[in-house]
Amino acid sequence: MKGRWHLLLRSGAFVSGLLIILFWALCALVGRLFAPFDPFAADVLSTLSPPSTMHWFGTDQLGRDVLSRVIVGSRDVLEVAPLATALGLALGVLLGLTTGYFRGIFDEAVSRIIDAVLALPLVIIALLALSALGASSVTVIVVVGCIFTPLIARTVRAAVLAERELEYVAAARLRNESTLRILLGEILPNIMPPVLVEGTVRLGYAIFAVASLSFLGFGIQPPSPDWGLAVSESYGLINGGIWWPALFNTLAISSLIVAVNLTADGLQATADA
Repeated sequence: MKGRWHLLLRSGAFVSGLLIILFWALCALVGRLFAPFDPFAADVLSTLSPPSTMHWFGTDQLGRDVLSRVIVGSRDVLEVAPLATALGLALGVLLGLTTGYFRGIFDEAVSRIIDAVLALPLVIIALLALSALGASSVTVIVVVGCIFTPLIARTVRAAVLAERELEYVAAARLRNESTLRILLGEILPNIMPPVLVEGTVRLGYAIFAVASLSFLGFGIQPPSPDWGLAVSESYGLINGGIWWPALFNTLAISSLIVAVNLTADGLQATADA
């Protein structure tokens, strides 16, 4: 374990991604303390001001400071996306462990259901579910988590199939260990590297999904400074030369997604080493 950690710290991709993630996590936790302005305070006399020495990222259509809203806006996406990923990871690991270990009719039935779900556009499924359930942070977490479940389950199932016939699993059966003990105590620790990589990759997709749903009006709702919502509110202004509200929020989304992918690449390289 210590050797893998040293390998991770020597990975430029992992360290770079982790530092960017930690920066945005700090903004999410205490961003209100060092944001230059109140991100919710409107100023009708300063609407749509371009970037300047006073407002580094300019102001939006209500005169709110874009830099302050970008800093504080990290909180919503870093609350919703990790929780959605955690839900999808928990359900996917549980489903993948059971289908990969037990095989048989149960595996065939679940695999066919997963194939049917994955054959449909996942964005359409998310939009239909949110239309039925209503847009809120909780529903976004549940919907995105459930959408990720079959994707994660398929990866975990493949890893379990490679492990279930190995000698340590056979030895555990000979010791009359319970099925739960074999799954959680024997197999799961040995497939953790691909599970961690899969979870990190899905976190990047979750960030993009949450921002996209907010952009479409099905995610986090106003007056939140959420990045996707901010892009949606200012997207129509680009044709009029008002580029800064959309640009800086888009860059924030992109930087976080790139950072998560860099972290995932570092984890993958370490797992393969």
